[in-house]
Amino acid sequence: MTVTATTPQTQDAPAFPSDRTCPYQLPDGYARLRDEQGSLRKVTLYDGRLAWVATKHETARKLLADPRLSSDRTHADFPATSPRFEGLRDRRPAFIGMDPPEHQAKRRMTISEFTVKRIKGMRTDIERIVHGFIDELLAAGPPADLVSRFALPVPSMVICRLLGVPYADHDFFQDASRRLVQATDVASAVAARDDFEEYMDGLITKLQAEPGSGLLGSLVAEQLANGEIEREELISTALLLLVAGHETTASMTSLSVITLLEHPDQHAMLRADPALVPGAVEELLRYLAIADLAGGRIATADIEIDGQLIRAGEGVIITNSIANRDGSVFEDPDTFDVHRSARHHLAFGYGVHQCLGQNLARLELEVIITALFDRIPTLRLAVPVEQLTLRPGTTIQGVNELPVTW
Repeated sequence: MTVTATTPQTQDAPAFPSDRTCPYQLPDGYARLRDEQGSLRKVTLYDGRLAWVATKHETARKLLADPRLSSDRTHADFPATSPRFEGLRDRRPAFIGMDPPEHQAKRRMTISEFTVKRIKGMRTDIERIVHGFIDELLAAGPPADLVSRFALPVPSMVICRLLGVPYADHDFFQDASRRLVQATDVASAVAARDDFEEYMDGLITKLQAEPGSGLLGSLVAEQLANGEIEREELISTALLLLVAGHETTASMTSLSVITLLEHPDQHAMLRADPALVPGAVEELLRYLAIADLAGGRIATADIEIDGQLIRAGEGVIITNSIANRDGSVFEDPDTFDVHRSARHHLAFGYGVHQCLGQNLARLELEVIITALFDRIPTLRLAVPVEQLTLRPGTTIQGVNELPVTW
């Protein structure tokens, strides 16, 4: 194989990431990257540094499974896609920012709460939560902001019960979470993280004095007490699970509703045949790819792949929205199709860092989509989709407000 070492000038590497102009379609810049020759392309990050972006599904899978790519987000050369990352490099990361074997050891401390069997056992409770918030929506009447009234509180309550975090504190942690994941500068990110860490530190102190239920209570009573996890690391882990556990599902809920309402033929097929819901959830995960920047890595050694050379110390970003629109894997990839077999999408990543909470996310979305449209069949957007304000490409994709009526 002939390997070409390339170091393009900044002007040859397009700016990255890009903002969406449609809630469910790729930004124009991403579509161009996908449609170009080759499976890797250099891009320019906000600070002028270059990084590689994988543009093909198979290449993305290979790189996500390659042990020569590190997830260590404290590394000075880790590809930061926003200034907020710079303010968090000095913090002890959760397991998502660790490499094997430390990653597996820490991940195992939490995995028992996210197994298929454990999550299936939560269905009744999740259904009760979902229907409870729909009851409140219907009682208040239209119009409503679906984000604040439904999409956000549902996964917040679910993850609180799983972790053992008081849902009474949801206003605080939802606000701190929003400020953290949407921060546009170092100071804002640090302030949000400090607020969150102070809250988690206080909660851990309470659990040490009076053991509680849920995963966090178990970690405090066992791993922290036995010295198997440091307090700072436990705080980072709890923060990760709480933020990821509600931000991503809330965003998926909002964008899924938009996508279904904007594709009435697909929506009608789904309503006519509830058996399509699990497959439709996979297609929504592929199509929307909201956690678009979770695949950042730093090369620890030279990597020859697809005729190109990634040098040690170079940043790599596996952008799942681009990989999930690879026409060689998904026919007519820009079309939303509830009949598509999309289970091999990369919305949850791939390899050892594949999303811990994917079983929970799938179940929540199945329950949410089924219940919401069964209970409110006339649900519709209260404003044209073009008037919705989309989050920037530097954060979890979604909307902060979704006006609906019925």
